[in-house]
Amino acid sequence: MTYLFLAIAIAAEVAGTTFLKLSDGFTRPVPSVLTVLGYGVSFYFLSIALRSIPTGIAYAIWSGAGIILITLIAWFFQGQKLDAPALGGMGLIIAGLLVMNLLSESAPH
Repeated sequence: MTYLFLAIAIAAEVAGTTFLKLSDGFTRPVPSVLTVLGYGVSFYFLSIALRSIPTGIAYAIWSGAGIILITLIAWFFQGQKLDAPALGGMGLIIAGLLVMNLLSESAPH
C-alpha cells in the first residue's frame, strides 16, 4: 500500500508540474489552481509514504520517476525535443532507481 501512496504522489506532482507550464506564470486561474492542488496532493501522499519508506529512497523514486514522466509529457504534448544525451540521461535515472530499489539494503524489501 505504501508504494501506491508514493505512486499517487508522483502522479499528482507530474500533474501539478504539467499545469504549472499551462498556468503561464500563474496568470491563468484554472491551471494555477490545479498546480497548487497537484502539489498539495503530492506532498500529502509523499508524507504518508515516508512513514514506511526511507526518505532518501522515497525521494529518489519520487523525483526520478517525476523527471522521466514530465519529460515524456513535455515531449508528447508540448513539443519538447529529446536528443540522444537526454535519452541517455533518462536511462541513467532509470538505472539508478533500479539499482537503489533492487540491490540496495537501504530500500525496504
